[in-house]
Amino acid sequence: MTYIDVHCHINERDYGDVNALISSIFGGQIAKIITVGYDLPSSEYGKSLAEKYDGVYFTAGFQPTEVKKYKDGDLYKIEELAKHKKCVAIGEIGLDYHYPDTDEALQKYLFGAQIELANSLKMPVQIHSRDCAEDMLNILKQNKQKLEYGAMLHCYSHSPEMAREFEKLGLYFSFGGMSTYKNSKRAKKSIMAISSFRLLSETDSPYLPPSSKCGVFPNTPLSIPEITENMAQLKGVSPQEMASCIWQNAHQFFKKLN
Repeated sequence: MTYIDVHCHINERDYGDVNALISSIFGGQIAKIITVGYDLPSSEYGKSLAEKYDGVYFTAGFQPTEVKKYKDGDLYKIEELAKHKKCVAIGEIGLDYHYPDTDEALQKYLFGAQIELANSLKMPVQIHSRDCAEDMLNILKQNKQKLEYGAMLHCYSHSPEMAREFEKLGLYFSFGGMSTYKNSKRAKKSIMAISSFRLLSETDSPYLPPSSKCGVFPNTPLSIPEITENMAQLKGVSPQEMASCIWQNAHQFFKKLN
């Protein structure tokens, strides 16, 4: 079986020896990972990793909880990064209303601006969406014509009913370690509700370890087989079938992976 992690955050702060980490990841069945930018420095670091390692790709963008770091001209820098041959998406971008000091207006502005950028570059977007389901659905509906190159909700956490509405817009959905816990009923029901051809696997490393590694930090892309096997059980297929389907979905969605 060949696996892919479509959303992780590789860095020296949490992992120390990144060379050792990358060697361990690619020492088995995991063939490709996408290290995801959440601000300008992390996007630039993702580029440096992608240039160093064959199986590493990256995204560039401002995550909603990081928008206060944004400065005039940063979007141009994200655009330049996105033109790199191994930058596979604009992301992670989106909305997050979880914290009390949320600047919803700024989040919505940068979300819209980055959707516009992705469309102009003919690239997909990786979306972070937490505690904002109605606003997210409305914004994506309003921008449907600008999402023709694809959109993915990472670490999907809304309801299975909302998943059906997002799927009508042609979205993809990635699930991580939280979906493996017995009490993650919403995630499990969502996986069962979504077409297998819209599912992707992620770890969100170094965060969100799967149930077998509960409490472990940092999580790594080596958790992908456990996450994929859980999805296979929920869909009633073999782990090999699920891994193959996810691999094909990822290459269908992220055109620059090919």
